[in-house]
Amino acid sequence: MAVIPHIRNFSIIAHIDHGKSTLADRLLEITGTIEKRKMQEQVLDSMELERERGITIKMQPVRMKYVVDDVQYVMNLIDTPGHIDFSYEVSRALKAVEGSILLVDATQGVQAQTLTTLSMARDSGLVIIPVVSKIDSPLARVDEVKEEIAELLGIDESLILGVSGKTGEGVPELLREIVRRVPPPSSESPAKDFRALVFDFQYSNHRGVTVYARVLDGTVKKGDSLAFRVADETFVANEVGIFSPDETPRDTLSAGEIGYIVTGVKEPGIASVGDTITLAKSALSILPGYMKPLPVVWASIYPESQDDLTLLRQALGRLSLSDSAFTYEEESSGTLGRGFRCGFLGMLHLEIITERLRREFNLTLVVTTPSITYEVTRKDGSSEIVYSPPLFPDQGVVEKVREPWVKVKIIVPTEYLGPLTQLVFEHEGVSDHMDTWGMGRTAVIVDMPLRELMRNFFDRVKSATSGYASISYEPTGMRDADVIRLDILIGEEVVPAFTRIVARPKAYDEAEQAVEKLEQILPKQLFVTKIQGRADGRILASRTKAALKKTVTAHLSGGDISRKKKLWEQQKEGKKRMLERGQGSINIPQEVFVKMMRMGE
Repeated sequence: MAVIPHIRNFSIIAHIDHGKSTLADRLLEITGTIEKRKMQEQVLDSMELERERGITIKMQPVRMKYVVDDVQYVMNLIDTPGHIDFSYEVSRALKAVEGSILLVDATQGVQAQTLTTLSMARDSGLVIIPVVSKIDSPLARVDEVKEEIAELLGIDESLILGVSGKTGEGVPELLREIVRRVPPPSSESPAKDFRALVFDFQYSNHRGVTVYARVLDGTVKKGDSLAFRVADETFVANEVGIFSPDETPRDTLSAGEIGYIVTGVKEPGIASVGDTITLAKSALSILPGYMKPLPVVWASIYPESQDDLTLLRQALGRLSLSDSAFTYEEESSGTLGRGFRCGFLGMLHLEIITERLRREFNLTLVVTTPSITYEVTRKDGSSEIVYSPPLFPDQGVVEKVREPWVKVKIIVPTEYLGPLTQLVFEHEGVSDHMDTWGMGRTAVIVDMPLRELMRNFFDRVKSATSGYASISYEPTGMRDADVIRLDILIGEEVVPAFTRIVARPKAYDEAEQAVEKLEQILPKQLFVTKIQGRADGRILASRTKAALKKTVTAHLSGGDISRKKKLWEQQKEGKKRMLERGQGSINIPQEVFVKMMRMGE
């Protein structure tokens, strides 16, 4: 086992808005990786969407150089996403490094998502360097937060560093501590066979897939014949290089280094995160821990105009080439036309993908209400996986339904426990236990269905706790579910786009809410229109929309009243015939679908 002494590979893990990207900016500035005149905020957040929201969506590696005691060290940083939806991205980054900076905001303290990521880092055997950020803030409670971190990690407070990403205070000391505490990378065979771990990749039309890799063994150079071991596909390295922070070509990449390899691969599904790259004829084993991230939230995406279907198909293909966690398949709806059933890691992932489709490809979209996967066992013994609410079988043939559950950790100020407990009850949550936390806070552990987590649970928790709560969650498997399909009928015809799966005890309330909303936003027709909510074979809610009044006597300027009565009778008979024939053709404008999809917001 050979050690590569002058390299340090590390990542930054933290909750959203705890200053990860700002600290990364100062590291780049102090190491001279980027000249001061070229500095901008959130250098490693390259997407416009990341800058606008102040969050990291795609991880971004960067290589820096720093001199400590007259020795120059190469320091590879991987900036990682902080939102729970992208926890798989974080896990990939942690496999590519030896150490991690645990960054905690001095004004907020340890948050729930920080605990989740910290647990992943510890499981990966990384060296943790605890750091308190934003120490320059007038609201900073540095001593209290240090005490909280010391208790969490079981260490002495003197080991915890303080920095300000805004002013740069404490950052040089942090760089020296990274060199001192983080172990150098090691390699089983530094001069023999090449082997690397893929922790991310990007796609471009000209170069195909560019993989971001941590080289574990050996050396790779341009022109080498390589192989994706999990996908069992070979390719030639068209270019290799490092991030400084832009892609910079190099002659070789060696063991311990982090860089990129241009593969030229343009087919989807070949490159995947966690795969092992080796020489084409290598006998080295595949690195352990590979997994394919599975979608947990499903939604259908339709183009507002069917003329844009081909463009939408191409756009989804492009996004799936650079985001291995995103899946899609074509489907059609009688109401919305042809579209795609898409799988996402969570609600934020869904929001990011749809926003990128609108911005980067200039598409106008209709997105259906998100749903989850159900395991349905029929009375004849057969079972199936149901992704889409309209495909959920009728209650009469269902024997048993199972749905995914999650364990939710909520850290909240103690004075907000009352409203939070009520909210958890409303969302079918079962409180596992509570732990007293530092700084007057309590950690509440809750088991609940993933279905309820998607019903604006995050937003409602933030509202109930005045924004002070922090939430993280992890899947815990499938459990029995008491759910039924709720159909919405307009003019006695089911509209599949409005179909949803709801908890049986809440079916009446959900039906009332949907029917009432539709009555308000559906334009009047030329005839009386029935709007109904149906579940379990029964009509649970009903509204009647009055007919549009058309003045059939407008062209009459005078004469006997009997002329007008005759026309009114004819109109009445016509409306009656339309009612008998199923109420004619009902026009549902596109904005009605959009407003119904946003009903829960």
